[in-house]
Amino acid sequence: MTLCLAAYLAGMLTIVSPCILPVLPFVLARADRPFVSGTLPLLSGMAAAFAAAAFLAAIGGGWVVQASEAGRAAALVLLGAFAVALVSRRAALLVSAPLVRVGDALARGLGGGAPAGKPAGILGSLGLGAATGLLWTPCAGPILGLVLTGAALNGSGVETLGLLLAYAAGAATSLAAAVAAGGSLAAALRRCLGLADRLRRVLGAGMIAALAAIALGLDAEVLAPLSVAGTTRAEDALAAALRVAPARAEPAAGPVRSALPIEGRLPGFEGATHWLNGGPPSPEQLRGKVRLVHVWTYSCINCIRTLPYLRAWEARYRDQGLAVIGVHAPEFAFERDVDNVARAVRRFAIPYPVALDNDFRIWRALGNTYWPALYVVDAKGRIRHHQFGEGGYLQAEAAIRDLLAEAAGQQASVGEVALPRGEGAEQAPDLAQLRSGETYLGADKAESFASPEGLSTGMAIYSPGRPRLNQWSLSGAWAVGPEAVRLDRAGGGITTRFRARDLHLVLGPGAKPVRFRVTLDGQPPGPDHGSDITAEGDGIATETRLYQLVRQSGPIAERTFEIRFQDPDVRAYAFTFG
Repeated sequence: MTLCLAAYLAGMLTIVSPCILPVLPFVLARADRPFVSGTLPLLSGMAAAFAAAAFLAAIGGGWVVQASEAGRAAALVLLGAFAVALVSRRAALLVSAPLVRVGDALARGLGGGAPAGKPAGILGSLGLGAATGLLWTPCAGPILGLVLTGAALNGSGVETLGLLLAYAAGAATSLAAAVAAGGSLAAALRRCLGLADRLRRVLGAGMIAALAAIALGLDAEVLAPLSVAGTTRAEDALAAALRVAPARAEPAAGPVRSALPIEGRLPGFEGATHWLNGGPPSPEQLRGKVRLVHVWTYSCINCIRTLPYLRAWEARYRDQGLAVIGVHAPEFAFERDVDNVARAVRRFAIPYPVALDNDFRIWRALGNTYWPALYVVDAKGRIRHHQFGEGGYLQAEAAIRDLLAEAAGQQASVGEVALPRGEGAEQAPDLAQLRSGETYLGADKAESFASPEGLSTGMAIYSPGRPRLNQWSLSGAWAVGPEAVRLDRAGGGITTRFRARDLHLVLGPGAKPVRFRVTLDGQPPGPDHGSDITAEGDGIATETRLYQLVRQSGPIAERTFEIRFQDPDVRAYAFTFG
């Protein structure tokens, strides 16, 4: 219902779009007729023809996607045609010409020989409306393109037809208002045609650029990180408000059923580019089992802090029918490397299969936008509970118990819940004292840079400046890239001012290990050192991963952190805190 309302409102807004101008003369030509026998049939015919033509295209897209992965390419081509039509009037005419001919023949046939543009009676108005709908279909712009693309990617059905009808009804409503307003509205719209044309071309060019990014696979790399685990409560509340109410669970085969809603089916794992720890699990291995799917990436501190719970649940409920599956979706380029992920899996002692989703195919199939994400799936393969980010462990374990009981046909077990205590970076954050958030160092997402030279891509010499709280700076010769900063000569450093119990830094050496030394407020960290350095502040980067460099042992205070590297060719990606 929410999506239909949005589509209806979007249809109403087409009255201010240039694509409505070719339609207005036909609609206004009926303004002198009674509404019931003139305007209403015309608008009804227009909405029906538009929805029918668009739905046929959606069905075709759905068949293509069911046949092969070429459906995604077809959807991109479809949106590309709409984008080009926005940029070029000639392209729009070429796209609409076949539909115009069909609509014209339909109008003449139903008009019973009436003069052009004035078909007689209700049938004539319906015919003219159908012709107008066919004329308008290729011009309806990005909203229609998105609806059709969604159908092509997810399958057409009653929902798609409902969205198209809602969009057409909204447009018909605004056109009815235009008829009531008379020709003055059309004249006003024509006067702003020049400005509207320029705006339309800019939007079309933006759509083409976005489509190019999607075709090259940049959408997952660029857009997905925007919704990491630091999402605010306001975003979560908005998502909850817009989420369509799911169907309630069907009764299980046994005498016990869970009250958890059905949120959709778990997609397959065919999109995995590699498996670790013995995957992929076969259908026989998963048959009748409750599944817990963990979407993560190995340098993400929020993901790392969920791992003690995943290990505890896997050990506690494995014999009761729980299968845990990891889905590793990379945030940084180095996390695509199979050997890097394999070392992380061993370091974190992960006992369950892990799918490497380097192409984000499983991520997209889940509709996921978070690191980390948990999906609890019942024995029939239906998602029944999810959670995004850290926390919610009691609810997740309760869902696991509930669905295991449903699968077994008996009441859920009671008893203590898992309360593992993580060590090192896996320990839960001290949220009461946390005043610093994730800070990216690469040019694509860098903020709050405090070196007086300013951050610039390429090689430059920087001086540290005096960072204030949650600012950072460089010193020495650094090359700034999209994801990371790389030290060109030994002796360079990074400084930040923070307030948190823990400070972590994602680091990666070049061909050789890189030695470094950490200070807090200009002194060795002593008892405030992290698990990856000594009390004197000495450490060594031997692989690309997250390093815990500070854990304040006493009262939490605002501190100045500095790390200086004794060797060159080290890359630094992001600070995280806890």
